[in-house]
Amino acid sequence: MSAGSPVPRKRPRHLIDPDAPRPSRDLVAERRSLTRVQQWVLSALAVTTILHMSGGLVLAAMFLPEERGVGAQVGLDVIAALFGVMAVAAGLAIHRRSPLSPWLALGVVPGIVGVWLTFA
Repeated sequence: MSAGSPVPRKRPRHLIDPDAPRPSRDLVAERRSLTRVQQWVLSALAVTTILHMSGGLVLAAMFLPEERGVGAQVGLDVIAALFGVMAVAAGLAIHRRSPLSPWLALGVVPGIVGVWLTFA
């Protein structure tokens, strides 16, 4: 090297180098990923909230006074089953799937469990 030429200084790695920019990320894929996470969080919240309502109806049927009759208990269990079906349909709709699916049969489980707990 000659005496008059400046020595190039090496940049620290944590600083931005304008001569070598970072490769750009695929923003579309990143947004898709974020949308997917948002769908899962929203569906988990919606389904668990509706299933808690269904469980509350089952508990109400279990502790309903006997003078109200068996019909009231069965009615609450049927409503619990309907709320279970609504929970499954809401989860499917949030994920942009058809709510009319064989998975709706899973929503009847709270009502069946409710009838079993109420009368067993």
